[in-house]
Amino acid sequence: MEHLNLLQRIEKKESSFSKGQKRLAEYITKNYDIAAYLTASKLGKEAGVSESTVVRFAYQLDYDGYPELQKAIQVIVKTNSNSIQRMSLSSKRYQEKGVLKSILYTDCERLRDTIQNGIDEEEFQKAVQLINDGRRLFILGARSAAYLAGLLGYYFKMLFDNVIIVDANSTSETLEQIYNMGPDDVMIGVTFPRYSKRTIVALQFAKNHGAKTIALTDNMQSPIVEYADCSLIAKSDVMTIVDSMVCPLSVVNALVTAVALLRKDDVEKRLMALEELWNEYDVYNRSMK
Repeated sequence: MEHLNLLQRIEKKESSFSKGQKRLAEYITKNYDIAAYLTASKLGKEAGVSESTVVRFAYQLDYDGYPELQKAIQVIVKTNSNSIQRMSLSSKRYQEKGVLKSILYTDCERLRDTIQNGIDEEEFQKAVQLINDGRRLFILGARSAAYLAGLLGYYFKMLFDNVIIVDANSTSETLEQIYNMGPDDVMIGVTFPRYSKRTIVALQFAKNHGAKTIALTDNMQSPIVEYADCSLIAKSDVMTIVDSMVCPLSVVNALVTAVALLRKDDVEKRLMALEELWNEYDVYNRSMK
């Protein structure tokens, strides 16, 4: 059940639900955008069931209590909500506390959640080793995730010669750029809700052609995880039309740093050469007035 999302779990377990649980399941399925941020008591009241029914429902779906069920509902909100629904949801969410502090606090919570329940240290080290050992490194992210992919590519190009940032303008163009992938290559796919089909298809293609694959995404139910040799889980959140990428950015920073430290001697030589180049062509402003 671990890789099934909430809606899939409801469908799988529906025949075993009590009357109250069926009523609750129907309410959540139709009103997940409202249910996502309700307490167990308030959710029960809205669905017309008791708080204890809500708690039992969480266990029935193999979650470790209501907080985990609530997170699963929030994943559905992030995945399925369109921009208009997100705007409406965020308006209610940030009205009381104010936008700035609410978003800063939310980002802090997601960072804590990523440390405690997200990224796995063994998976992280596996990803570092795969990147270090790969012949070529392909990096792909679409839409807002393209900027994370671009940053990864920018720094990894300082460490490696064969780094390709894959253009995600269309599925066919994307596949044309990775068609000759093989077992010695590595591909990093970056996607967050709402998940990009192009990134999923490309990682599946890479996996089927024997390349090593790494997913940077927000949870183990993400559709890209199925095609990943290792998954780096960084929590994200919905901020109106903006997706919070604070946690994924921290993981990007850690990934680049870990690979650089693994290749310390080679990286130092490359950086010395680059520093000479930057100084020669006066790339950076050195005056401090």
